[in-house]
Amino acid sequence: MAGEPEADCLFCKIVAGEVPATVVRETATTVAFQDINPQAPCHVLIIPKAHHRDAAALVAADPALAADVLREAGHVAADQKVDGSGYRVVFNTGTGAGQTVFHAHAHVLGGRGLEWPPG
Repeated sequence: MAGEPEADCLFCKIVAGEVPATVVRETATTVAFQDINPQAPCHVLIIPKAHHRDAAALVAADPALAADVLREAGHVAADQKVDGSGYRVVFNTGTGAGQTVFHAHAHVLGGRGLEWPPG
């Protein structure tokens, strides 16, 4: 069921404290932690504590929770001191877009020039 933890989900295990992560922010509804394979000086993942497969499923099931994730992106950028120089928020949705963990999550990237188009 959407929103319920999944036993084999890495990010659900991080939320439960079963898998360690370098947490940089936590709210009642989200957890933000350092990416283990950073692609920029600031590369933080923000996940909802409730399990949703991807960004599309998250916003369809719980728009307020999706807003919480996006709100935290701004806080993370400010905390990481990249808000003034610019930052990117990315949701990979589906394997073709590069999603490898099927728990909705946003990547906050900053601290270096981010070219366009990405990829």
